[in-house]
Amino acid sequence: MSPSSDCILWLMIDRQQFEKIMDLIESGKKEGARLEFGGVSVGEEKLFIQPTIFSAVKDHMTIATQEIFGPVQCIFSFKSQQEAIERANCSQYGLVSAVFTSSMDRALSVSSALDSGTVWINCYNALHAQSPFGGFKMSGNGRELGEYALAEYSEVKAVTIKLRGTIPIRGGEAGPYPPDREGEGSLSSSGSRAVDRFRSR
Repeated sequence: MSPSSDCILWLMIDRQQFEKIMDLIESGKKEGARLEFGGVSVGEEKLFIQPTIFSAVKDHMTIATQEIFGPVQCIFSFKSQQEAIERANCSQYGLVSAVFTSSMDRALSVSSALDSGTVWINCYNALHAQSPFGGFKMSGNGRELGEYALAEYSEVKAVTIKLRGTIPIRGGEAGPYPPDREGEGSLSSSGSRAVDRFRSR
């Protein structure tokens, strides 16, 4: 909990993460971003970081290109919806995005255009067991939660059979396979037991 009783502030998981975030904050100062608030450690243990806000952030700055995973917010300015989408998609990461708007048309069009595994509309950090969660690009592959997560718990079996004689060829007549070994061939099949059992209930 926070060293102060009038707010809630979580400490960093360990000193390594704490130092990483503080280094990123310092890089923001050195590269020309404007520190509006915070940027210092608080508390006796020195693993608490005051919520930090930067403005005048440029796309090439370190704090703009890295996943900070700490209490640091960067403020960017943009002139059009298309510009905002293009700049957001230039990132090598694509874990989550959030769109705040009173227009449902804009919410749907922007969320569709963003290269992000999760998009929140007029909310943030809203996680539900029914909704798949995961990122695009360097933010990872695969999904947690939702039906897509069941693939992580499935047992996939592949069966390959060596055949003698001829095998049917899709779209043509039966013939030997492979060509250089007449009369022999193989067929393969696979299946996922865990997912099939779940869907049959």
